[in-house]
Amino acid sequence: MRFLFVHGTGVRRERHDALFALVRERLVERFPGAGVDSCYWGDRFGASLGAGGRSVPGLRIAADAVPDPVDAETAEWGLLLADPLCEVRVLAEAGWDGHGDGDDGFGMPGVRSEGDRVLALLAGLPEVPEDADELAGLLRGTGLAAHYAAALRSVAGSQEAARAGARADEIARARELATALARAVTAAALASAGAEADCTGTERDRLVELLTARLGGDARVPGARAAAVLGRLAMRVTTQPLLNAWRGSLTVGATPALGDILRYQARGHELRAFLHAGIAAGPGPTVLIGHSLGGIALVDLLALAAARGEPVPGAELLVTVGSQAPFLYELGALTALEPGAKLPHGFPPWLNVYDRQDVLSYLAGPVFPGDTRISDHEVGSRQPFPACHSAYWKQDTLYERIERAVAEAGIG
Repeated sequence: MRFLFVHGTGVRRERHDALFALVRERLVERFPGAGVDSCYWGDRFGASLGAGGRSVPGLRIAADAVPDPVDAETAEWGLLLADPLCEVRVLAEAGWDGHGDGDDGFGMPGVRSEGDRVLALLAGLPEVPEDADELAGLLRGTGLAAHYAAALRSVAGSQEAARAGARADEIARARELATALARAVTAAALASAGAEADCTGTERDRLVELLTARLGGDARVPGARAAAVLGRLAMRVTTQPLLNAWRGSLTVGATPALGDILRYQARGHELRAFLHAGIAAGPGPTVLIGHSLGGIALVDLLALAAARGEPVPGAELLVTVGSQAPFLYELGALTALEPGAKLPHGFPPWLNVYDRQDVLSYLAGPVFPGDTRISDHEVGSRQPFPACHSAYWKQDTLYERIERAVAEAGIG
């Protein structure tokens, strides 16, 4: 048995190699005797801006999250990714109960406040943790190591942190400040890494816990004052301002993420021919795993080949992850199938994996009703978009479900 991984939009060589290493490691753990290969297509068939983005009006810096309005935690982290200091700013400006007009929150002259102690601990954190430190391993494993030092400096040196520290004149308030600062550092690192981060919600929360503990706080719950203000705001954030902020990043800094899809729609036959050759190059049976655009191309390839009566040799199971193929089918934009057309005879069993936070993932079963070859499976990274679009590959449930699909297909 053989697995063939097909990456998605925006992926180029360095990113591909890191991602494929992770996927291969996890698959080999569950399928020790299987071969695991990859069809890297980013350099050859990916998009680039020929005019340097001159067509884009009003370029803006990207906001790294589009929060789901029904998920308070995701919405809060969406705000934090867009503005890592937002919780600290609430504590700096609004303070705590009892700090009304005429009370600036400063203690006796020459007496160091509890908040100042937290800030001193923050300033003393090493920018590069020791290799044996759990924090160092977690930063490396999530792709945040290169972004951590700058995040630490930006939060520690902020005016918001200084003012919030001065106002935190009691131990309970200092602990709340420690939590807010830890969340700010974590959010700043995640925002800087963007879609390059491989960080689940659990790993994110562990980063906050480790940092909070070193600042003398308790990360089990967010700070009460900041959460009370920002939690309600997060649930009311509309997507349009964040989408506007994304425009420049998507079309210039992250052009491949959008351009690869558009290029595929115009010249997809080139990529499909490349994938067909990659599948045929190795012995079957083959399990095809396609992420995002990789899943679209595989659905097109398999459906077109089956419709011709020439199923792709060895392709025994299709797994799409965070794919837009079902949505394109509904739109009438899927190359292989007209809206309402059935998957042809000879199309293999299809496992479609999605995350409801991932706005680039869609359900396949409901648009092909009654087709027993198709099954949808939901995973949840607890990350806002776009981080959730890359977070599938660390989810144990993904590989468990692939293992079950392999068994159901009788592949060995």
